Amino acid sequence: MRHQRTRTCGELRIENATEKVVLNGWIQAIRDHGGLMFIDLRDRYGFTQVVVDPARLPQVNELGPEWVIAIAGEVRARPADARNAERSTGEIEVVADDIEILNGTKVPPFEITDDCRTREELRLEHRYLDMRRRPVLANMELRSRLNHTIRSSMMEQGFMEVETPILMKTSPEGARDFLVPSRVHPGQAYGLPQSPQLFKQTLMVAGIDRYFQICRCFRDEDLRADRQLEFTQLDVEMSFVRQEDVFLVMERVMARVWKDIAGVSVAAPFPKLSWEESMARFGSDKPETRCSLECFDFSARAAQSTFRVFAQAVAKPQGTVRGLVIPGGASLARKPIDDAEVVAKTYGAGGLAWVKLTPEGPQGTLARFLQPEDLTALAEAGAKTGDLVVFTAGRFEAALTALGQVRLHFARHLNLIDTSQTHFLWITDFPMFEWNEEEQRFEAKHHMFTAPTSELPEPGADISHIKASLYDLVVNGNEIGSGSIRIHRPEVQAKVFAHVGLTAEQAADKFGWFLRVLEYGAPPHGGIALGVDRIAMLLANAASLRDVIAFPKISNGTCLMTQSPSAPDEKQWRELNLRPN
Repeated sequence: MRHQRTRTCGELRIENATEKVVLNGWIQAIRDHGGLMFIDLRDRYGFTQVVVDPARLPQVNELGPEWVIAIAGEVRARPADARNAERSTGEIEVVADDIEILNGTKVPPFEITDDCRTREELRLEHRYLDMRRRPVLANMELRSRLNHTIRSSMMEQGFMEVETPILMKTSPEGARDFLVPSRVHPGQAYGLPQSPQLFKQTLMVAGIDRYFQICRCFRDEDLRADRQLEFTQLDVEMSFVRQEDVFLVMERVMARVWKDIAGVSVAAPFPKLSWEESMARFGSDKPETRCSLECFDFSARAAQSTFRVFAQAVAKPQGTVRGLVIPGGASLARKPIDDAEVVAKTYGAGGLAWVKLTPEGPQGTLARFLQPEDLTALAEAGAKTGDLVVFTAGRFEAALTALGQVRLHFARHLNLIDTSQTHFLWITDFPMFEWNEEEQRFEAKHHMFTAPTSELPEPGADISHIKASLYDLVVNGNEIGSGSIRIHRPEVQAKVFAHVGLTAEQAADKFGWFLRVLEYGAPPHGGIALGVDRIAMLLANAASLRDVIAFPKISNGTCLMTQSPSAPDEKQWRELNLRPN
């Protein structure tokens, strides 16, 4: 290489005129203007226009898009009528004195332009080409700045960054582990961490009272737009704290992130809602609060209704009927209402009852069942002539979850979400346990190491009412983090294991090492984990996590670029004392 760059393709300005420079990069485009040729040269930092005289540098005729070249030349100001205001380097160009061809290229499978419309699968198969496009590169740069901002904020608040193991003991709860068979211990396997949970709690016992890590985690579960098999999280743990102390730290981090990356000022402290209030008002434990629509309780009237679905719903344990007023919704055509019913059914509701309040009187599936007292109750809930009211019925969480999704459906359809706002909030006081109907047992709502807010009864007693010192961080209807105050007493931890159906022997086998840790002076502690991928996706206004991950996997878990997963050869199987199906 004769010419090593002295400047990048994004930094030259009018004040650099007459400067001798060397640029290295890829050819974005070549234009022949009859006697002179113009090259748009691209690198990570931007574009520079290069002027070449083919009579003096005939090798320019060999070049094509995406060739890698070095240009030595002089910076000059462009004529006033030829300047490009859309580019930071648009006032200058470089007149080439020499061209060095560093590498040619095969014809790319798609045109590498910012507005490339090639199907995603082809772009991911050739991700190294896709990342040359400015929108993808900008997301990678955003993510780099995000990590830097997080680290800076955590360090400034006195946290120590500690790396925890990737190969660890498998866990019996939650999502499936990825297993790594051991070659030297036949029949045994490591698990890849779904979270560094137990290690970071162990660090608290070790006296590292403020820990953080930007770490990789793994879950063998189905993929979707906001989930990958491997993901990155900001992992945090603190000793001698209450949940308000965790909130304060994370509010500082998030305010710094949104200011530095998005240029948005976020007010702290963030609002707080209990899980029960969030569900009751918004039908979600990650509510989109930039929309003013709120659910209301119609159960008292439903108990006296002649509409059998309502009356039967409220007669059952935890049964409820909830409604939602859609302002101006009486003018809606039938299709968005039918679409809303599909949404409700998708999220577990048996259907969606509705009524339009028109000047001529109630219309819709529920109209003939409404009594004057029902109309009074709807008016008290804020409904008026011209509005649509929709209802779901069932158990508290199920009915409200379906109605919450219907709320989002109408909010998007009617543009009721104020996207100019940024709303952070904390959701607190979650149920500690939830009933697993299939296995006929209670299981942890979050994880088994979360502290209860009240004393636990003996195993076998009803624990459905127990609340956890558990909290989620939500922004604009997206959960970006979850954490809790942890159990630090071994006898309480053992009782939780018993409540979720683990025998003492099973608990000792899976978590014996951690129970021993708790016996050696574990301090009160708590923490949180935030999804870095999801935060990056929100900051970039991206539609999918794949847009902010350098080498993502598609929905079936494969990497199109490396063609993984792939079959090991027979020798590898034998070394692991395994054999393929």
